[in-house]
Amino acid sequence: MGLFRPSTKRKLLLAGMLLLFFYAVYVMVPCDDKSKYVMVPKEKTRYIYGDKNLAIPYGDDMEIIFIGGMPRSGTTLMRVMLDAHPDVRCGEETRVIPRILGMRTQWERAPVEKKRLEAAGVTGEVLDSAVRAFILEIVAKHGEAAPRLCNKDPFTLKSAIYLSQQFPRSKFILMIRDGRAVVHSIITRKVTISGFDLKSYRACLQKWNVAMETMYSQCLRVGSDRCMPVYYEQLALHPREWMLKIVKFLDLPWNETVLHHEDYIGEKGGISLSRVEKSTDQVIKPVNIEALSKWVGQIPEEVVNDMHAIAPMLMTLGYDPHANPPNYGKPDPEVADNTLHIRTNSEFWKQKEKDIFDKLPEVAVPVRAKAEPAQAHREMDKSVGSMNKSSGLR
Repeated sequence: MGLFRPSTKRKLLLAGMLLLFFYAVYVMVPCDDKSKYVMVPKEKTRYIYGDKNLAIPYGDDMEIIFIGGMPRSGTTLMRVMLDAHPDVRCGEETRVIPRILGMRTQWERAPVEKKRLEAAGVTGEVLDSAVRAFILEIVAKHGEAAPRLCNKDPFTLKSAIYLSQQFPRSKFILMIRDGRAVVHSIITRKVTISGFDLKSYRACLQKWNVAMETMYSQCLRVGSDRCMPVYYEQLALHPREWMLKIVKFLDLPWNETVLHHEDYIGEKGGISLSRVEKSTDQVIKPVNIEALSKWVGQIPEEVVNDMHAIAPMLMTLGYDPHANPPNYGKPDPEVADNTLHIRTNSEFWKQKEKDIFDKLPEVAVPVRAKAEPAQAHREMDKSVGSMNKSSGLR
């Protein structure tokens, strides 16, 4: 005869099963004193307001347009042509977006700093969220509201892959120009770029080669559905053909205004310019080919002879390093007419440039403070210099 009755055995078995169930719940959902709260933004949807007080929502899922490339490669021309579209607002260079991207890259590449940040709970996910919010606020609020927002900071496309991950519906335009023309323009117009020796064509061409290799590679890796290389020479020679392609790529409705950007400069809802950007005096004019071959005959002979070795990206991008002058193509009739009008009416365009600049807001130049040997100031200068080097700015 057994020790327990059948009914007692069933009760013990049921009690054991209940104990096992509660133990499993305890293991899977441990009780501790840590907070179970999750931080979420108070307002998930944010708005910018148009001139008629119409609210336009903006967020990470916006189809932001990023325009980049080397300085003096036609990035400003590209942005003012898009700015002429009624649905688009690009605006002036922000300068801070490539800097924050450079800082994010530095944090990722510095193992010791990365460990310190993670130990403080500042993980890659937290940093990405902060960088994404920073960029979004700058792009959305540094100019007038528009359904499609656009950013033009040349060196942002050094981070095209990262940006494509942070803004999954964004699109990119990489402006490409003959490196010899780019470098000649940088040197003659005294465009300061971190690491560029403006006294050396050879050194500047080598720097151009490295920068373009990085940006072109990033554009290819992002993919042709999201990153479109645009050759400055072809845009200037055939603006209608190329703007049709670009507008289609960006999923914008066609509008003839993109071919007449000069008519919308300074207009409300049109194109705003900055007196501190080096290309402002050029983009007030209609599309023309004045600057296409200004570099020919200006580069030292020993540099010209070594061009294929100094800047191999020229050939990669389809330029002939030995062609002096190169044959970029024949301009459309409208472009040829624009160029002739500009050349034969130089005084008119000088006056128009003056009139436009007179209307632009003055830029306050800070008075240089007296030198202080404080260690904190030296450390700040060192930090800013390193950040600028990473972002390609000065």
